[in-house]
Amino acid sequence: MTGLASKFASPDESPGLLLWQVGNRWQAAQRAALKPFGLTHVQFVLLAALTWLEASGPVTQKALADMTVTDPMMTSQVLRALEARGLVHRPPHPRDRRARALAITAEGRALANQAVIAVEECDRNFFSPLDDSLGDFVIALRRLRQPAPDH
Repeated sequence: MTGLASKFASPDESPGLLLWQVGNRWQAAQRAALKPFGLTHVQFVLLAALTWLEASGPVTQKALADMTVTDPMMTSQVLRALEARGLVHRPPHPRDRRARALAITAEGRALANQAVIAVEECDRNFFSPLDDSLGDFVIALRRLRQPAPDH
């Protein structure tokens, strides 16, 4: 037997490979957009999500990791780096004396609000080939974001 034992006649038929390729291109575009701000993409995502979540009250690290669908250990490491830069801090949680909340500093909020402009412009350019089908693509992404049902 020669070749790959795939059910696809061509690599261009594999949704997983296509997602991998597109994801790599999108990540490279985002890295370039965020470079002037000194942020990695995951740092930006956590900073932006914290800014969003904080408007509703105290934010826990678990709530931030859940919203961003990031690994809790990695979330903790990235938050430490953001804290070292003075972009986030951990005040006492107002309802749980044993816990700490996450809070964005004024500098962190300003940086997130500057970076989001570049990130959204990057997305606008990257996804522009989808034209009128962008809404359907976003709906499909939301469906894929859901955890797979147990089989």
